[in-house]
Amino acid sequence: MLPKREHPKEKSGLHPRNKHRERYDFKLLIETCPELSPFVALNAYHDESIDFFNPVAVKMLNKALLKQYYDIENWDIPQHYLCPPIPGRADYIHYMADVLSSCNNGKIPEGQQIKCLDIGVGANCVYPLIGNKEYAWSFIGSDIDAVAIESAKKIIALNSVLQGKITLRLQPNSKNIFQGIIQKDEYIDVSICNPPFHASAAEAQSGSLRKLSNLKGKRISNSQLNFGGQHTELWSEGGEERFLNDMIFQSKQFASQCFWFSSLVSKSSHLNSLYYALEKLKATAIKTIPMGHGNKISRIIAWTFLTKDEQKKWVEGRFINYKL
Repeated sequence: MLPKREHPKEKSGLHPRNKHRERYDFKLLIETCPELSPFVALNAYHDESIDFFNPVAVKMLNKALLKQYYDIENWDIPQHYLCPPIPGRADYIHYMADVLSSCNNGKIPEGQQIKCLDIGVGANCVYPLIGNKEYAWSFIGSDIDAVAIESAKKIIALNSVLQGKITLRLQPNSKNIFQGIIQKDEYIDVSICNPPFHASAAEAQSGSLRKLSNLKGKRISNSQLNFGGQHTELWSEGGEERFLNDMIFQSKQFASQCFWFSSLVSKSSHLNSLYYALEKLKATAIKTIPMGHGNKISRIIAWTFLTKDEQKKWVEGRFINYKL
């Protein structure tokens, strides 16, 4: 056993409103979700933890966190689908709430009239689960994977608190991002996306091995454990940079139907080409929001095409004058 480590009281890299800034309280989580118990043990530093190398343990931790903090009684995902880290997903939602509040005199717009589009909702449906609990927003979740959509539908059906709050739409054309999803005369207050990071299956596999090696503290040469992720979740032709440039180009068509578009950007080296595309398409505002989770540094890029007058009318019509 190694000497017990002193830990900071809070994970300062997370958003101030994030419910996961403190260390995981495994006793509380096991009380909430007894199925987690077999996966919790003292690690080499005498701390209660799970083996983050074990995808089943990670999935069970997610299940416990969603139940404890977001009132999700029933949550599961099919084998080999992405099992996302809940704290990081919550951060994205909170930062986009801040973006909306920046146009609303510092007040976060809450309630079911605020509509968020999650592009690539995935089998886990995590962003809508968090955003609905934290701010009571309604969600549209889109995906090109029919199995992912069915899994997300099952999660919604098994949790009464979600009824009527999340709509799921299968994207029939993998080349389209907004077309076929945003309907005529439909208005979206914010769109979010966790894009496929890699440009090929080989690159995605290399990334997985690097992640496993970091977790184990030694080089792993072949991946026997699958942390999840279908190819549609992990990679697309041209990788993240091309996907996001396509998204920006296609967003212009829906400039008057969506207030703020946004996406995660894993590599800072991609930002210059994204800024160039946004300036060329005459985006009226661009925000880059840094996020830090442990050793991982990421960021959000957000943009709008609405003029100041159009933004003011949007806020007055949807954020202020709407009556519940």
